Amino acid sequence: MPRRSEYVDWLFEQLAPLGTLRARAMFGAFGLYCDDLFFAIVDDDVLYIKVDDVCRSEFEAEGLRPFTYPMKDGTTSTLSYYPLPDFSLENQHELVFWAKKGLAAALRAKNSGKKR
Repeated sequence: MPRRSEYVDWLFEQLAPLGTLRARAMFGAFGLYCDDLFFAIVDDDVLYIKVDDVCRSEFEAEGLRPFTYPMKDGTTSTLSYYPLPDFSLENQHELVFWAKKGLAAALRAKNSGKKR
């Protein structure tokens, strides 16, 4: 299992107000969990937060686009995880504010039975 990066360690410090955090290695990236709720992906030192129809427009209003990755067949897969606005990474309050949107989306998905 790959060792957590310094970036993931920094995120854990910054996001500590959210609850109990853990990272799980997945496909060369990390999945972030808060109190066992999967709410974010860290890939190449970029934090991607889960979004849904309730909050997607807020991320898109900031000019943000979803996490994508190449498939073996040459197509691209898109997930409902968006990066955060740059300004939010400079202020813990803003970072937690945006991360809470991801937690809320993950909770709504869990309650509706959706996984992605």
